[in-house]
Amino acid sequence: MPTKSSESKLYLKPPLPRGFYNRDPRDVGPDLLGKVLVRNAGHQALAARIVEVEAYLGENDPAAHSAVGRTARNAVMFGPPGYVYVYFIYGNHYCLNVSCLPEGTAGAVLFRAVEPLAGIEAMAHARGVTLGGPRSLQNLTSGPGRLAEAFGITRLRDNGKDLTSRKSDLYIVDDGHRSPGIVITTRIGITKAAELPLRYVIAGNPFVSGPARLRG
Repeated sequence: MPTKSSESKLYLKPPLPRGFYNRDPRDVGPDLLGKVLVRNAGHQALAARIVEVEAYLGENDPAAHSAVGRTARNAVMFGPPGYVYVYFIYGNHYCLNVSCLPEGTAGAVLFRAVEPLAGIEAMAHARGVTLGGPRSLQNLTSGPGRLAEAFGITRLRDNGKDLTSRKSDLYIVDDGHRSPGIVITTRIGITKAAELPLRYVIAGNPFVSGPARLRG
């Protein structure tokens, strides 16, 4: 776990620039692994390392919300890059995504799991759970719904937020960490285009949600 000093340095790091996201989601996704998601609300700062994401490719991807064309709900997916897209699913949880590719071209990366680094008690409180053992910590932010709940992410609060802005309370930084390896698998939890190898996970990380299902 980071020390108080390292945590402070982490929050002072600049957000990833817009150019980072202005690429194909299949490039952005694996490059996000190992980066740190930060929620800095002043009185309480949260941080977690990104360990699992999925790419969604736009209007030609049947599993992507953008497959129906641009709507009021999915407009963020059509750019500019680096903006938060939040949607509500199954009537009980939110999912965090970031827009990719140039404005006008749909694409996004879904955040599926993160490894808590700081503000862990606050995350547990937000989720209404008690931390009592290693499995409870692993389950705290494993899965898109748990991740969003732990970080207090909602559509009203965060949809359309600029992850590249220093004024934003939600952003992603690079702390220099290098992942030991990346596993690419098919996407999970969907039925359309589920065979596409567009899920990226940090190899062996215990906070990854679901089976790794190594492909290729």
